Amino acid sequence: MSQPMRPTVLVVDDDEIFRERLVRAFEGRGYEAWPASEGQQALERAVRESPEFAVVDLKMPGMGGLELVQSLRRIDEATRIVVLTGYGSIATAVEAVKLGATHYLSKPSNLDDIIAAFERSEGRAEIGELSEADVPSLARVEWEHIHRVLQDCGGNISKAARLLGLHRRSLQRKLQRDPVSL
Repeated sequence: MSQPMRPTVLVVDDDEIFRERLVRAFEGRGYEAWPASEGQQALERAVRESPEFAVVDLKMPGMGGLELVQSLRRIDEATRIVVLTGYGSIATAVEAVKLGATHYLSKPSNLDDIIAAFERSEGRAEIGELSEADVPSLARVEWEHIHRVLQDCGGNISKAARLLGLHRRSLQRKLQRDPVSL
């Protein structure tokens, strides 16, 4: 007796811990999930076995997420692609959709958000409707941006302050804020 076909999903993210958690979560929901740490590895898997769904991180070393979206769409136009990123902006959301993504989500997003995006997309591109709960405060967006820049600088506060155009002490004060209250 053959096993029923499980939906397939390609999870592409350079953050190993996040990628592996997402793969396990998809598998727990009955998907066959394939991890890839970078764009070229994802393309090789997609050529061998085209996935029904793909979750693609926007910012990765080497081939970026937007280029990967375009390449995955060339391999199989039916693949529904969700771009998931911590570097969200309207401009990149629009660009991702133009290149073939069916949905765009900002991190943090959970598995339910991703599956809902796949279900809503039904093959047609959308950025998604925003509700008040979906829109973070400007202070929250600033806090997240500062932390991403600091992470990209390897924790070097002086370098991050220079890149952000802030005085080092001002940056330190901003870093002490509680993100929950923002």
